[in-house]
Amino acid sequence: MTDIAIVAYQQTDAVSDAGAVNEVELIIPVLGRVFEQAGLTNSQDVDFVCSGSCDYLQGAAFAFVLGVDALGAVPPIKESHVEMDAAWALYESILKIRMGHAESALVYGFGKSSPGELPIVLSQQLDPYYLAPQWIDAISLAALQARQMLDQGLVSERDMAEVVARSRNNALNNPHAQLAGEVSVDDVLAEDTYVSPLRKADCCPVSDGASAMIIATVEKAEEWGKPYAVISGIDHRIETHNLGMRDLTDSLSTRQAAEGAGMGQGRVDVAELYAPFSHQEIILTRALGLGEETSINPSGGVLAGNMMMASGLSRVGEVFDRIVSGEAERGIAHATSGPCLQHNLVTVLEKA
Repeated sequence: MTDIAIVAYQQTDAVSDAGAVNEVELIIPVLGRVFEQAGLTNSQDVDFVCSGSCDYLQGAAFAFVLGVDALGAVPPIKESHVEMDAAWALYESILKIRMGHAESALVYGFGKSSPGELPIVLSQQLDPYYLAPQWIDAISLAALQARQMLDQGLVSERDMAEVVARSRNNALNNPHAQLAGEVSVDDVLAEDTYVSPLRKADCCPVSDGASAMIIATVEKAEEWGKPYAVISGIDHRIETHNLGMRDLTDSLSTRQAAEGAGMGQGRVDVAELYAPFSHQEIILTRALGLGEETSINPSGGVLAGNMMMASGLSRVGEVFDRIVSGEAERGIAHATSGPCLQHNLVTVLEKA
């Protein structure tokens, strides 16, 4: 099987409102930086391009096509798109390379969530017959999940507050974070309830932003002469959209994806988990069997900034950064989509 490397990764700051900046203007600076990092000029220097975004955020059919304007209209390129987080665009790009159709790829994701109400927009991911027509928002569903965990004694409010406090403190070292600061567990517990039993701090902020990554075969990466990390495994699994037919206090699909990606074949030094709510980080940590030897969300995770449609790819990028900097030798990145951790992807990265 073809070995694939990540050679470059860049992202914007996660901001609550990008103002008048449109999606193309969000993407172009990130693409410029990622090409420069890889020693390339533009999209003509890679064999394939794949993006991740959501038309519902922009409120127009085929709105993702506007993002392609950031690449230039001519000459033509081999391009694809997933209506999901760009972590799944990474998956498609890996398949493209492993099938022998490309040696390198540009992957990027973008989203501008501030113009609408993201928790309501996400209700369109629900069962189209019974749940979506009720416009049940994502925060209410997560609160239902958290309540189940609390009632079953699987988690406490202090456990959830510890996740938040660690996220805010870790984010102090992340220049792209939207929320960061010296926050104690008691500070979090002192907050009023937002959507019971969740406090606002238990919920990720809504962020505008974009991220981009360049991957290639290991041979191509060595030819470029840039530091790289190897993607040793990647897998994704999905569970039923019927929330009453799965255990919301566990994440079977995450566990299966981790097994499929080969996570258990070595020590995990760092893990970046896409947990939009504090209790979901606990679910994911337990599903993956992570222990004290693993640094969990050293970037602060998405509780410090959630760039919709780009944060899953950013989890991979954060692990890549720590491997090429020498902070870690092996790590995992997790991405999710859908309500209450319905669809999960796990990527395993290793030092070259």
